[in-house]
Amino acid sequence: MKFRTCRKEAKESQLWLRLLHTGDAADLDIKRQALRQEAHELKLILTAIIKKLE
Repeated sequence: MKFRTCRKEAKESQLWLRLLHTGDAADLDIKRQALRQEAHELKLILTAIIKKLE
């Protein structure tokens, strides 16, 4: 059950990072994209774990 909660949190983090407006700051936009990618990778890892446990 904890893995499902973690996956949900990663999904929510990815959503908020997508909605975040950084303005004209290119460096912040690069960091935001990197964090979105990391949240996506975590979501994929947690999904794989959940599927193996079922």
